Amino acid sequence: MTDTKRRLRIAVLNRVFSPIGGGAERYSIALVEQLAARHEIHVFAQQIDHQWPGVTYHTVSKPLVRSGWLNQLWYASATWWATRRGFDVVHSHENIWHGQVQTVHVLPVKYKLFHGRTGWRLALQWLKVATSLRLMTYLGMEHVRFSNAGSRRIVVTSNAMMNQMACTYPATVPALRLVSPGVTMTGALATTEQQIAARQRMHLPPTGLGILFVGNDYRKKGLTTLIKALAELSGNTWLAVVGNAAQSAEFKAQAMAGGVTDRVFFLGSLKDVNDAYLAVDCLAHPTLEDSFGMVVLEAMAHGLPVIVSSARYCGISDLLTDGVNAILLAEPRDSKALASALCRVIQTPSLRCDLAEAAMAFARSHQWLAVALQQEMIYFSLLDAKV
Repeated sequence: MTDTKRRLRIAVLNRVFSPIGGGAERYSIALVEQLAARHEIHVFAQQIDHQWPGVTYHTVSKPLVRSGWLNQLWYASATWWATRRGFDVVHSHENIWHGQVQTVHVLPVKYKLFHGRTGWRLALQWLKVATSLRLMTYLGMEHVRFSNAGSRRIVVTSNAMMNQMACTYPATVPALRLVSPGVTMTGALATTEQQIAARQRMHLPPTGLGILFVGNDYRKKGLTTLIKALAELSGNTWLAVVGNAAQSAEFKAQAMAGGVTDRVFFLGSLKDVNDAYLAVDCLAHPTLEDSFGMVVLEAMAHGLPVIVSSARYCGISDLLTDGVNAILLAEPRDSKALASALCRVIQTPSLRCDLAEAAMAFARSHQWLAVALQQEMIYFSLLDAKV
C-alpha cells in the first residue's frame, strides 16, 4: 500500500486560477492551499491571480482568445505536453482528455444536449452537434475524458451530480467519488458595528435590510427573479449584486423597469467577498442550475440566513433542511414565492436568528481541511490501484 505520508508531486489544471473566477475556481484554489504544505503543487493556468507559499505556478499561453472551443483544445494540448511525465498525479478541473483525477463542476455537455429528449427533438440535437465544430469538440473531449474511467478517479461535488454522471456515462460509476466543497469559518456572527463599517467600505446604504446575490452568470443564478421579488418588498430593503460586471447593463435595465433602480447596487467581481457577507442580512440564491452552490455555504459560514433553490436546481440543497438551516424554493422562477420567503426572513428577527445559528452549525461540519484530506486519499487510492 502507498505510504499516505509520502510527499506527492501534483499538477493542478485550471484555465482560470483566480478567486473571482467562480465556484469551481475557488474550490480548486482552496484544495491547493490546504494541500500545499503536504505536497509539491504545480498549477497550470492561463490566468493566474493567486500566490501561496510552496505552490509553483506555470502560465499557459492563450493565443486563441476569441474562440473558446479552440482555446480549450490549445489548453488541453499544452498541459498534456507539460505534464505527460514527472508528476505522481495530474488533477484536472477542466473538460480535457488527460489527467488521472477529473473533478466535474458542471453538468456534462452530453447531459445538457440530450437528456430527456426523444424522437425528432433528439434528432434535432444530433443535427445541431453535427453542424457545429464547437459542440463536436466539447462533446468529443468529454467522451474521451470519461471513456477511460477504469484508470481514473472522477470527482463530483454533489449527489445530484453523481446521479447525472451515472445516467449520462454509466461506465464511470466505479470511478465516481463525492467530494463536496468546504468553507473557512469566520468564527462568530457579525456585530451591528461590523455590519455598518462593512456597508461604509462598500458604499452601501447604512440603514435598511440588505439582500446579497453572488454569481458570475446572472441569468442562470436567477437575478431576474430576484429583481422582480425586490419590487414587492418594502422600500427599506435593498440588494447588493456581486459578480461579472459585464452583465450589469442588462440587469440595470431590469431594475429600472421594475422601479427599484435606487435599491440595487452592482458591486462587480470582488477578490474578497467577506465585506459583502458582513454588510447584508441574508443571501438569496434562486439559481436555475448549480452543481453545488459554494456561495450558499460561504454565506452560511458568515451566519447569514439563506434562501436557495431546492435540490432539483442546486446541489447543496440536498444537504439542507427547509425552515431549519435554510429556506428552500420549490420553483426559483416564481418571484412571488421568493418575495414571500424574503419577507418571512426579513420581517421575523427570531427566524433570522434561528436560521443564522443553524447555518453556522452546518458550515462547521464542512471545513476545507477535511475536504482536502478526502481529496488526498483519492490520490493515494489511485496510486495504490496502479501498484
